[in-house]
Amino acid sequence: MTEQSQSMQDAMADMVGMAVKASEQFTQLMQQVSSKSTSQDDPSASVMTDFSEAFQELSSKIMSNPSALLEKQVSLMKGQMNLWQQTALKFAGLDSEVVIEPDKSDRRFSDDEWSSNIVFDYIKQFYLLQSQAINDVVGGVDDLSDNTKNKVDFLVRQYTSALSPSNFAATNPEVIRKTLATGGENLITGMEQLSSDLKGSFGGLNVTMSDMAAFKVGRNVATTPGQVIFENDLIQLIQYTPTTEKVIKRPLLVIPPFINKYYILDLREDNSYLKWLVDQGHTVFCISWVNPGPKLKDKGFENYMKEGPIAALDVIKQATGESDVNAIGYCLGGTLLAATLAYMKKKNDHRIKSATYLATLIDFKDPGGKANEYPGVLRWPHDGI
Repeated sequence: MTEQSQSMQDAMADMVGMAVKASEQFTQLMQQVSSKSTSQDDPSASVMTDFSEAFQELSSKIMSNPSALLEKQVSLMKGQMNLWQQTALKFAGLDSEVVIEPDKSDRRFSDDEWSSNIVFDYIKQFYLLQSQAINDVVGGVDDLSDNTKNKVDFLVRQYTSALSPSNFAATNPEVIRKTLATGGENLITGMEQLSSDLKGSFGGLNVTMSDMAAFKVGRNVATTPGQVIFENDLIQLIQYTPTTEKVIKRPLLVIPPFINKYYILDLREDNSYLKWLVDQGHTVFCISWVNPGPKLKDKGFENYMKEGPIAALDVIKQATGESDVNAIGYCLGGTLLAATLAYMKKKNDHRIKSATYLATLIDFKDPGGKANEYPGVLRWPHDGI
């Protein structure tokens, strides 16, 4: 057998082996997807329900002005026709114009082939025209409530972003090059990762964003010894004992944000804020927030206040005999602390003697930037206490 024949035979064997492996992975994925169960406790199953009323209001407004919708449709058709003509000119080797360009900050289309390759350039511009049209239709609807507008804008952005050609292997030049270079091994690896994510998800799909095995309790997360002394629907209260001979009389309550859990303040011994506090002689009580699901959908900001810091104050009194405490609020935990102090002042309750705020925003009337992109954000003081 010649060297060339052997190489060809090896290549064919590799291709067949890759195809078999891909088939096995695909079959396994389909079995996992079809067997996934869900319930009312699955947050992913209730997402569309939360948005349904907003889209009903949007649909009603759109249908009340059909001429505006028709105008947007005609504009889209003109853009598509222009794009087709310009693409035909490119194929003919003639001068042509760009119909629509992505924003300079849009890194999805940074690869040179999105512009140099006629096919990919057409796919890119076709997608941008469609996305622009959808956003124009939604943005042109007047008289939507602020809450509805926030929800609709958010979901439309997610929808149009999800449909980007850069998200699909067959229409992404970088993925195609990688597939050819690896003989499809990259796609097999992706299916294996998807299978792993499905196994670790309840109901829907939770995409792994970090190495789940990287953190070990007591080594690089939650390193300071503590004890859970109380819990309710929203919190667990953890008590940390001071490491000094002399102990500060007044306990310290730490209120972390709802999303970044308390252990963001207690990652490693050499950078743990909680350890530093107990090493200064503080008796520390830290709130650990629950991961809320649909069962807690009726809980509001007031519940977080009353079942969070205010409930913690009562427990601290039982544990230490001290009524007065110092408090620290981090991020949204600081926002909650500010609201709690306002509420307590109204109730003539002065148990919190000092308040320290870390990276805390108090006035949410115009949060700006990314905060405006998310529906349901706290609009202080309109949703405040």
